[in-house]
Amino acid sequence: MLGKLIGGIAGLAAGGPLGAVVGAALGHVADSSGFTNAVAPGAKRAAAPAPGIDHPTLSHGDARLRQIRLLAMLGQQDKAFALGVTVLAARLAKIDGVVSRAEIAAFKAHFRIQPGQEQTVGKLFDAARDGREPYEPYARELGRLFADAPNTLEDVLAALFAVARADGPLTRSEHDFLVRVHAALGISHAAYDRAAGNAASSRDEADPYALLGQTRAASDEVLRQAWKRLVRENHPDSLMSRGVPADLVARASDRVARINAAWDRIKRERGLS
Repeated sequence: MLGKLIGGIAGLAAGGPLGAVVGAALGHVADSSGFTNAVAPGAKRAAAPAPGIDHPTLSHGDARLRQIRLLAMLGQQDKAFALGVTVLAARLAKIDGVVSRAEIAAFKAHFRIQPGQEQTVGKLFDAARDGREPYEPYARELGRLFADAPNTLEDVLAALFAVARADGPLTRSEHDFLVRVHAALGISHAAYDRAAGNAASSRDEADPYALLGQTRAASDEVLRQAWKRLVRENHPDSLMSRGVPADLVARASDRVARINAAWDRIKRERGLS
């Protein structure tokens, strides 16, 4: 049923903060790997073992998680990323008992799906939402894959907040889910606040120190190291080489420009070379 709903609201896929994260990557995973059949609700067989990995008989959840790991091992981080965020979004939508049309629309808006892939991704969403296995390992895998790109992980958490709020204020179960996912992603408390909408992004933009994650009391060397670290974490070439989707790379490029501008302001204020 959810697959049909996702297909029926294709026109709502306007492209949110994560753009085409799922898109062709996730459709390709489903079409080429047999994932949909392997984990469909009510299926009688486990997914076929992945080459080079010694499995016992896998549960559906184990098969999903192992497939994410295998895709990452094969250098297909974009597909691993797409699969991981879909599982998390589906589980979040079901966490309070009922998956609403508004939550599905939010999923589509923030994880845009290419035309023609709606039914395929809908089946994956259906399969993932009814999982009984812990969801934290999926967030942990994403956190491991993108440990040096925390802003990408922050974007994922922000999109999950949007899905949770699509049908009204956060419930206790949704709040607990998001807190646990945040911890598993391994990103900062400040990132959680920004994703939740509790931080004033306009204030951060106006304050170059806040954009670098520092205060005016920080030393010149601390600020310089913070600038270098943030540029390294968001460098487009590094993200592209690791399979980060193009829309996220574009966001990172814009972020690097703002980081460099903030550092230039600080250098002028402090007379640094």
